Amino acid sequence: MPAPRPHTLFSFGTLLDERVQNVLFGQAVPCSPASLAGYTTRPLPITDEAVIAASGLDVHLTLTRRLDAEVEGAVLHLTDQDLAAADAYEVDDYARRRVRLSSGESAWAYLDANPLRAAARIAIVGDSIAYGRCDPQGGWTAHLAGAHIAGNEADHRVFNLAIPGSTLAEVAEQTPALLAPRRPDTLLVAAGINDSALPVAVAEARADEPVRIADSLDPLAATALRHDARLVVVGPLWLDEERTRDYEGLRFTEARARALRESLRSWCDAHHVDFLDLWEPLRKSPELFTDGLHPTPEGHRALHRHLAALG
Repeated sequence: MPAPRPHTLFSFGTLLDERVQNVLFGQAVPCSPASLAGYTTRPLPITDEAVIAASGLDVHLTLTRRLDAEVEGAVLHLTDQDLAAADAYEVDDYARRRVRLSSGESAWAYLDANPLRAAARIAIVGDSIAYGRCDPQGGWTAHLAGAHIAGNEADHRVFNLAIPGSTLAEVAEQTPALLAPRRPDTLLVAAGINDSALPVAVAEARADEPVRIADSLDPLAATALRHDARLVVVGPLWLDEERTRDYEGLRFTEARARALRESLRSWCDAHHVDFLDLWEPLRKSPELFTDGLHPTPEGHRALHRHLAALG
């Protein structure tokens, strides 16, 4: 009895080569024509000798975003074992992520491992830290926007839709109505520390309660896919607990913030979603916070330098 082929993988390059398929999967695999709207390609030099030997090429192509472009290719129908072999074949410059095909169906595709490098139109949702509170220059998101737009003023856009005080649940509720007019290809969810906070009256009793984020991130992932946008989750900052323990009726602790960070990382790993960690740049640097929660202008610049270095 043939093995079930539950996975669909969009490809436009070497994975469509029957010789490569024989090396990876032991046989040619079923394929059907498909296209991917909102993308174009660029060359990517390959240094992995095994990949070069399998494909016969030392330059592959990688997908990058461009409004109103389209890449023609095919969907491969793969078994669990085939998909694992494809993952092993792709070098670290690629990451397997969900995409929406021109037909409206979803499939896996190997995208640039750095989601910001591949992006053109970025929508940012989140809380007061993403909004840029306490920085007259607009915070790390404004620095990101300046650098991103300077890279390609004709095609690059950044829309900061963050709302101070928002939790992930509120972001999930607010975001769907905001995306259509802006046509983003990347949805950057800045998950701040609001989801880690507990009311002071119950904080001690509920201190060990798990930080639940799946009920918010699941619909955000569905929203991103529906709008043909790549979901990117930006993790929470370290906080100065000495100054934030009781803040406007809420209790913020480092332990709860760490729990939120690990919940976000685990969800992203399980769902093949990009997670950009912002914990380390300000860790143990209370002088880079205005009130223990919100970074100073220099703190925001440090966060942007950290994100820029990831590329």
